[in-house]
This record gives sequence, C-alpha cells and structure tokens, in this order.
Amino acid sequence: MATAYESFNLHTTPEKFYIEACDDGSNDVLSIDRVSTEMILTVRKDIPPHAVTRPICGIMGTIRLVAGTYLIIITKKKKVGDLLGHAMWKAMDFDVISYKKTVLHLTDNQMQDNKAFLSMINSVLLTDGFYFATDYDLTHTLQRLANTSPEFQEMSLLERADQRFVWNGHLLREFMAQPELHRFAYPVVHGFIIMKSCCINGKIFDWNIISRRSCFRAGVRYYVRGIDSEGHAANFVETEQIVQYNGGKASFVQTRGSIPFYWSQRPNLKYKPKPQISKTIDHLDGFQRHFDSQIIIYGKQVILNLIDQKGSEKQLEQAFDKMVSSLGNGMVKYIAFDFHKECSRMRWHRLQILVDMVTEMQDEYGYFLVDVDGNVLVQQEGMFRSNCMDCLDRTNVIQSLLARRSLQSQLERLGVLHMGQRIEDQADFEKIYKNAWADNANACAKQYAGTGALKTDFTRMKTEQERAQERVEDDDDDYL
Repeated sequence: MATAYESFNLHTTPEKFYIEACDDGSNDVLSIDRVSTEMILTVRKDIPPHAVTRPICGIMGTIRLVAGTYLIIITKKKKVGDLLGHAMWKAMDFDVISYKKTVLHLTDNQMQDNKAFLSMINSVLLTDGFYFATDYDLTHTLQRLANTSPEFQEMSLLERADQRFVWNGHLLREFMAQPELHRFAYPVVHGFIIMKSCCINGKIFDWNIISRRSCFRAGVRYYVRGIDSEGHAANFVETEQIVQYNGGKASFVQTRGSIPFYWSQRPNLKYKPKPQISKTIDHLDGFQRHFDSQIIIYGKQVILNLIDQKGSEKQLEQAFDKMVSSLGNGMVKYIAFDFHKECSRMRWHRLQILVDMVTEMQDEYGYFLVDVDGNVLVQQEGMFRSNCMDCLDRTNVIQSLLARRSLQSQLERLGVLHMGQRIEDQADFEKIYKNAWADNANACAKQYAGTGALKTDFTRMKTEQERAQERVEDDDDDYL
C-alpha cells in the first residue's frame, strides 16, 4: 500500500502554499497556487526562503466558498494507540485558510454568506471524534482487508477507502484527481477509537473498539431520521471490536442505524415529539436498497429493534415488522424486544432474554479469526443490526452484551482464557471493558444527539451516587 506522509511543514507566501513532506528521505513538496488554485508536485529547493513556515499534522482537503477556495489543515493530533503496529491518530485542532488574501471583492451579503459557511465548517470540525492513520486503512474492518485483491492492496489510502466512512471525501476531490498527490492527504473517519493493553492470567493482549460513523445521511437527532432515496440510514455506525494476542487476532463487527424507512420526528415544544411515517413515499424501495447493500457488505442480517411496542413508538415497530415481511428475504431476520418494558426499574438481568434469543444465530455467524501465521480460521458471516429511536442508549447496551459474548469465545480460542473462565469474573479487565463501552456510548451520543448516553449505568463502573442520579434520568427517559 502506498502510505501517506506523516508530518509536514506549511510554507506560506502571498502567491502560494508550499506543503513540505517532512518524512525521512522525502524531497516532495505540494505547491498550491493561491490565484489559479493549481496543485502541482515540486521539490524542497523551490520553497522561497522568505516564506512563513509552520508545522502541520495533515491536510483535510480544500473547499470552495463564496469568497473563494479554502485549505483545511490539521494543526494538532494525539496518538490513540497502535493497531497491528500502525499508529492511530486523533485530530485535535484544525485551521481553515483562505487562498484569497482579502474579502474586499465581496458585497456585504456575500461576506455574511461566506461568514455563515465558515461558521458551519468550524462547527463540524469542533465535533469531537475525527481519526486517521497514515499507513493503515482505518475505513475497513480486519475481515474486509483480509479479503482484498493484490491490486487493492497496492492502492493508495485515498483510492481504497470505504467512502461511507470518509468524512473529508468532498474536500479530497482535487487530490483524488491527481494520483501523484495522494500521499499528501488521507481519509479521516468520524466516530470513536479506544485502544487498551490488558492482562488476564498473566497474558498481555491488546483490545480495541473502533466505531465508524457513516457520512451518508449525516445529521443530528430529530432533524435526521430514517433513510434517504439511496437507502442510507441516519446515524449509521459500524462498530468493530478487535483483540490481538501473541500474533493472532480476532474481530467482531456490529452495526446500528435509524429505522430504515421514511419517517420524521421534527422537534417541537414537546419533550418527546411524536414520530411521523411518510404517507406519500414508496417505503419498500428504499428499505430494499438499504438491506441489499447491507447484505452485500456484511452477509445475513439480524435486526434487533429495541423500541417501545406501545405509545408513540408502536407505529414504527409495527411498520418495521410489516416491511421485513413484505421484503420476503430469507437473509433478513427481525426480532423486536421492548427494552423499556423488559428492563424498567433497572432490571438489567432481563436482557438475558434477548441474548438467549440470538445465541444460536450469533454462534452461527461467528467472528473473524486469524492465527499467528496469518491463516484465516473463521469469518464472520452475518451481522446484528441494532436500533432504538436514536440508535444510542438502548442500542449501546445490547451491543456491549453481544460483543462480550463474542470476546469470551475469541479469548478462549486465542489462549488467553482457560476453559470455564468467564470474562465477568476478571475484575480488572471487566472494569476496562465496561468503561470503554460506556465511552463509546458517550461518543456516539454526543456526535448525534449533543449529549452523553443515559444508560451507561449498565456498562460503566459507577459510584452509588452516580447510579442514583442515573436512575432518575433513566426513569425520565423510560416514561416521558
């Protein structure tokens, strides 16, 4: 794979930007004309000595606004950890730099429009959770990467990325059109990554969670629900749990996404607006597009619909059930589980009812497993697609349970756990596990809803005072 450059210097003159690759042995410089916007590859000796220089961490891309073209750069980054020996980075700060040296050529209205667009861009960039890697394809799961062709493996990061998870895809169009510039930019994903070094039975292993948010049908809670005409679901997130030990590695992938037909829940003065199902659109066409794509990518689908089966949510549950029946696809199975009814008043033990319902299917679908020699021993052949109304609180709880059950088997196969040992009994690791899944829940919630997750009492190790406060919040969530 053609890796991207890792560090840069930005040299600025009134006429051009010079982006110098600072990796050892590199002499490449990207020259950007601030008037014509032309981008060419040049060398270090072409950088004018009078240029103003600053170090930068990466390039998000370029965008054209009312005032002209802007260059968006990453100015700060933090290392999250290493995945299979590759550094994973979190983008911490950005800068949006105008090609134009002034906005005096704009009218007052144009200035206001340009200012508004810049504000929107900065608002998105301030959303926590942008990640990248310079020598690893972060947009794909381990299983997808293992099933690629030699031609795919020779592609640059920009060419081979899964476009569902490339949040700077629009910004990279000029780079994509010029292969010689591919090493100067990389796909940036949005979501959550946590990497932990853990120990059970004196055996040290790496355990990671990677959540990738789809950039298709992006938006925030209430304003963006359901699907679009292409079958892309709102708040679609692919979550991969990865474990590595002694050269072997395993992963388990789950998805979440808004109920995949045409419905809305626009905010009003009510705490919980009533959802509305569209009466004028052919739901089944978009519904089929959604699941056709999911089956192509992931295989068999098990829908875990966790919404209420009474009140305002009832109509959505009934419509979902009816559409799965109308689809008539044996690759798609539907399970409705009224989370709030079954687990009201913190009766978390009743979640075992759902786990027992899907145990046979989870064992059948399996997970991805590779031995120390790189031989693929097992492949994941199906997907659990969970949803609640927001695909946040209830969904997070269920995903953490299924992931733990998969991890139990993986750690046994990798030789970390002895037969008969349970993850739940490994106190130190259990604390890491619960807190990491709660952090994942909070990240997903803040990105879609703007607030942290409510039901982290189940996943996170908490004090009694924190639990008492969350009971109040959870009861409100259940009964309002």
